[in-house]
Amino acid sequence: MSAAPLHAATLHVEDRVARLTLNRPERHNALVPELLDAIREQLARVRDSDAAVLILDANGRSFSSGGDVAGFFDTPRAERRAYAERVVGTLNATLLDLLDLPVPTVAAVHGLVTGGSLGLVLASDIAVAGDRASFAPWYTVVGYSPDGGWTALMPERIGRARALDIQLTNRRLDADEAYRLGLVQYRAGADDTGARAREVAEKIRDARPHSVGRTLALTRPDRATVAAGLEAEYRHFLEQIESDEADLGMAAFLKR
Repeated sequence: MSAAPLHAATLHVEDRVARLTLNRPERHNALVPELLDAIREQLARVRDSDAAVLILDANGRSFSSGGDVAGFFDTPRAERRAYAERVVGTLNATLLDLLDLPVPTVAAVHGLVTGGSLGLVLASDIAVAGDRASFAPWYTVVGYSPDGGWTALMPERIGRARALDIQLTNRRLDADEAYRLGLVQYRAGADDTGARAREVAEKIRDARPHSVGRTLALTRPDRATVAAGLEAEYRHFLEQIESDEADLGMAAFLKR
């Protein structure tokens, strides 16, 4: 048994099952640079461990509320692009880290998943959703351009037309609809999400490791295609975050 805690994310490995937990509950695990850096550091430690599978979960009421709108809005406009480069650039690197991980990832999702935090689910190989989980984009309301794989990963998961509809109409998906669309692969009760994810993870752990590795290599999304899509999201986000529309949208969203 081993533990490697960081303030923003913790890692625990036991019986070859790693558990990486987002740990900024007071901020609804918003994707601030400190949290993203901590996730990346812990993913590197997973690579160096004996884990055969990773569970990705979160503390608090939300899995993650996505990008911190207040953080963007409160950053002076002249500095906002640099802040966006840091946040979205590190998020993209985190998603590619997950796709490059040599072991499968099972996301255990509860509460809110909004904006770019959906990328952590999309870049996981399997997702389990509790009955209070929900998924929403908010981009066209806040005035952002999509990031976090909403265009680079989501269309392959649920279909392009469905992904576009959800984003353009800012439609919130509850856990049942997310399951029906294939966004998540398992459903669980609110108090059973972690246990269900552990059950799935242990089945993977007990499988033949080289067979698991080859299955990942053959079935995961093409890395080069995903990387190009994430880079396009990054460029568009940087252009949009400096716009008057984004200023107005953030102010209205935050009611400032």
